[in-house]
Amino acid sequence: MRTALFDLDGTLVNTERRSLAMWRLLLENHGFEPDETLVRRFMGRRGRDVLPEIMPDGDVTALLAEVFSYDELPGLPGIEPVPGAAELVRRIAGSGSPLGLVTSAHRAWALERLAALQVAELVRTIVSAEDVVVGKPDPSGYLAAADRLGVDPVTCVVFEDSLAGIAAAKAAGMTCVAVATTHDETELSHADLVVPDLSGVDWPLTDLRLV
Repeated sequence: MRTALFDLDGTLVNTERRSLAMWRLLLENHGFEPDETLVRRFMGRRGRDVLPEIMPDGDVTALLAEVFSYDELPGLPGIEPVPGAAELVRRIAGSGSPLGLVTSAHRAWALERLAALQVAELVRTIVSAEDVVVGKPDPSGYLAAADRLGVDPVTCVVFEDSLAGIAAAKAAGMTCVAVATTHDETELSHADLVVPDLSGVDWPLTDLRLV
């Protein structure tokens, strides 16, 4: 039996525009002129890992608290489910396949988003930013999820949208389905399968030889 592991932001919910707007504001408030390349370094990765690369002398804990405070600001891009996300999660859970979440976001945020999708009770394990020493593209989060679920990593199918997330899944020895919500499909060619969203995804997957 295959195991499904999902990323959250950009894969189950369209939050990347909101998140990147918050990181852009943080950088501007600390004297940077953030271009698209700089801001996109946060995509799919923990802020705790990226901030020291950009602001090596900064107080990471304080910077994270500051960016989280921006979530209440008016005018930020909204949060919407990726088409087909909740339906696919329910289909996988209904099949009896183990199902987990591996996210660079904090646990409280992840639980809030899963609850909004009305699938929180279907996710057997969550590996969040607090649970790993090094975040994506390091594979430790996905390997931890497989270990918690008691499954072999090679039986896992990962759903991801970011380059860092795809690299983490492949480094863990897992099959990866890339969801082209935040990147052009041509950028995701190192995944095993690329789909525009989750609305047309079957379970078990029929587009790959996974038996």
